[in-house]
Amino acid sequence: MQMQDTRAIPADPATVYAALLDPAVLCACVPGAQEVTGTANDGFEAVVVQKVGPVKATFRGTVTLSDLVPGAGLTLAGEGKGGAAGFAKGGAEVRLAPDDAGGTLLSYRAEARVGGKLAQLGSRIIDGFARKMADQFFDNLQAQFTVQAEEDPQGAEEAAPPRKTWFGRG
Repeated sequence: MQMQDTRAIPADPATVYAALLDPAVLCACVPGAQEVTGTANDGFEAVVVQKVGPVKATFRGTVTLSDLVPGAGLTLAGEGKGGAAGFAKGGAEVRLAPDDAGGTLLSYRAEARVGGKLAQLGSRIIDGFARKMADQFFDNLQAQFTVQAEEDPQGAEEAAPPRKTWFGRG
């Protein structure tokens, strides 16, 4: 199954790129994530609990990153095993580009495969679930930055201490 989409994120590409490499942000964005650990260089390990149709499972998996271009994009590959429920494998190309509003256009192309009991559910259920997971992830990522923008509507420059003039006054 293949998916692709584009999302507008209210943050600059460098900030979005850094967030995609942060295990705490990933844990907050991946639906059902219980734990995400690791680094971009070494890869991430995750524990995710999901229910797909009648099958509920705890997936333990790994994600490795490649083609890292700071502020511009990355490629990821992952696989998870859910015991008797089966397995999932997939990958995605993520590209970041500045938009006219000062934010980022994030586009992705992803491919996923499942096996075991999950594969027996049928492609319609699996395809719908995979799209729902991708949509939830990017909705959660957008929400991370929307909350930050609402908390700091003036931008980071306003939070910086005032600069001193040559005679020591602000």
